[in-house]
Amino acid sequence: MMQYRLEAKIEEKVCRYAKSQGWLTFKWMSPGQNGVPDRIFFKDGVCQMIEFKAPGKQPTSYQHAIHRQLKEHGFHVYVVSDFEQGKVLF
Repeated sequence: MMQYRLEAKIEEKVCRYAKSQGWLTFKWMSPGQNGVPDRIFFKDGVCQMIEFKAPGKQPTSYQHAIHRQLKEHGFHVYVVSDFEQGKVLF
């Protein structure tokens, strides 16, 4: 549970920063399709997605597979585990 709270705190901080830079952000929830990144960000015709993880944690193999599919279709997908890592994307 502690791990989830840390992940949520990182997500909240990065989202707040992205919004301050003019990005739109939405939580991505896809019923019936697990493995999609946590958040989608939009600005000036750019779409990028972020999977938030607690420090030291990695996406599951299924999440990696979904991320790979998205990248093959030309989308930017990032895994972020701390604020500074997320901040540089915006």
